[in-house]
Order: sequence, then C-alpha cells, then structure tokens
Amino acid sequence: MAILPSINQTATKRELTEKQKSFLTHLVDTKGDAKKAAELAGYTSHYHHVVKTLKSEILELTQEILANSAPKAAFKVVEIMESNKPVVQAANKLTAAQTLLDRVGVSKVDKIDVNHNMNSGGIFLMPDKAPVIIEAEDVSYEEVNN
Repeated sequence: MAILPSINQTATKRELTEKQKSFLTHLVDTKGDAKKAAELAGYTSHYHHVVKTLKSEILELTQEILANSAPKAAFKVVEIMESNKPVVQAANKLTAAQTLLDRVGVSKVDKIDVNHNMNSGGIFLMPDKAPVIIEAEDVSYEEVNN
C-alpha cells in the first residue's frame, strides 16, 4: 500500500529485519489487524511478542497514518460546515475529524485578551505611611461609674 512510503526507509535508530518490515507493511494493509499482519509476515509465534518488539515503530507508523489522514479530516470539517443539505451523522463525523486533527497538532487556539484601557480608571499606588510616634505624659485615669 502506498499510504506510507517510509516503512522501508524507517527513520528509527535500529535496523529492522525483512520480516519486521513485512509485518509493518501488512499492518497497514490489514488496517491495523496485528494478528493477521503477523501471519502474513510469516510469524508463527504469538503476535503480541511482535507488537511488543516493534512498539516504537508501530507508534511512529500510527502517527504517519494520522498525518496522512489529516487533510481528509480538514476537508470533512469544511464539507460539513458548507453543506446546505443535512449530513448523515454530521456530529459523529465532525467529532472524529476534530479528534484526528487534534492528535496531529492542528487544534483550535485559545486566546486570552489581556489588554487594559487606561482611560477606564486605574490604580493609584500610595507610598508607605511613615510611622506616627505619640508621646504622652504620665497621666492617671479615674474610673468612671455610670
């Protein structure tokens, strides 16, 4: 399948065997069915071991698949937005497209307005108050009874 030309030229740090490359190619061809991909690649042992061994390559492959599908998701968002007719399962399709775009890094940007208009009032900072020292003479106080 021509969806991922980098399978044979993987940018990983380790060299993959032909069987491992075949597994990754078949993983794409089978649309993610690891058990079937392992069988087609010639693995006779349990496919979980293959998945565990190729975990980083599978994650890299998954990112490539999502990146390749991102333009289609973007066009689906625009198609739903511009449609004058009802779109079957529009909410589900829109959610799926938005999720895919979020995962590849194309997401909405949240902005906070931090502008302040100086003509609308302001804050006036006063200097610290100097301490006030009160001197008093010795005075006796009488108790006042009401």
